[in-house]
Amino acid sequence: MARIVSLGSALQDIYLVDHDDLAATMIGDTAIFGKVLVGSKVDIDRISYEVGGGGMNSAICFSRHGHETIFMGNISRDAAGAAIIRKLDREGIDSSYVNVLERRNTGTSIILLDSKSGERTILTCRGASEQFGNFSETDLDLIQPDWLYVTTLRGDLDTLERFFKHAKELNAKIMFNPGVRELEHPKELLKLLEYVDILNVNKAEASQLVPGVTLVELLYHLGGYVETVIITDGPMGGIATNGNETYRFGIYEDTKVKDATGAGDAFGSGFLAHLAAGKSFRSSLIFASANSTAVVSKLGANKGLLYGRESLHPMPIQKL
Repeated sequence: MARIVSLGSALQDIYLVDHDDLAATMIGDTAIFGKVLVGSKVDIDRISYEVGGGGMNSAICFSRHGHETIFMGNISRDAAGAAIIRKLDREGIDSSYVNVLERRNTGTSIILLDSKSGERTILTCRGASEQFGNFSETDLDLIQPDWLYVTTLRGDLDTLERFFKHAKELNAKIMFNPGVRELEHPKELLKLLEYVDILNVNKAEASQLVPGVTLVELLYHLGGYVETVIITDGPMGGIATNGNETYRFGIYEDTKVKDATGAGDAFGSGFLAHLAAGKSFRSSLIFASANSTAVVSKLGANKGLLYGRESLHPMPIQKL
């Protein structure tokens, strides 16, 4: 098994779940949140306290797969921060590189979930997870990771570059799943891809970085920057290459979506968890798809994460 550092956000997710008041209302081609009137009082069916965030979700996936996992993220000294530490401990994840920021709250998301459709609206206060410049890339010297897995750092390209460069000096491999803030700076982000071994983006994100309309075109252009590229396309599946093999794949299973939160994290981290365990490229894509399917079938961004020991059924996947 591998030693994997997961660098990213940690949040407390508070779910407000209801079967009718949170249903979407259509105005033309646009869906707006719910039927809640301003100034009204609304009875909610249930409330659920979970933990999430891209860095947390990914770390849990790696640890469940049996990898030695270190999480690097910011929390505060509050109840939400304590819940995150408890979750890390329960999952067997090294929390010694978690930073506690004073005068900030731990990042928190309020997730308004329609239990009938699985649609949700997320209100997020990033708090301590808004910044990452307080982390030092020299912490990697002691850790000596095999892999550095990075989700969004809220557009902090300087910290990304510091960690990417130092990871390469230590001969660690890098998998990167950029977020909205990073994609706002496509030219700068493309320069950083020279350090990246595996890039995971969706189709819309890929089109912000390189020209192309089809998945094949986008994969071809991104392949000029990164050897292994995965582009997902929601219910249409996706496409991926490692430079030697290229696959077009569908979804693992057509299942009812209970909560889509964390689906992208489950796919990316699931792929690396399987690959770092010595599995094939093709097998890792199948596991990533199954992992994502398992997550959306449960409430919470990481409750459904698989352990890598499950028996998986065949899914649509074609070598190109």
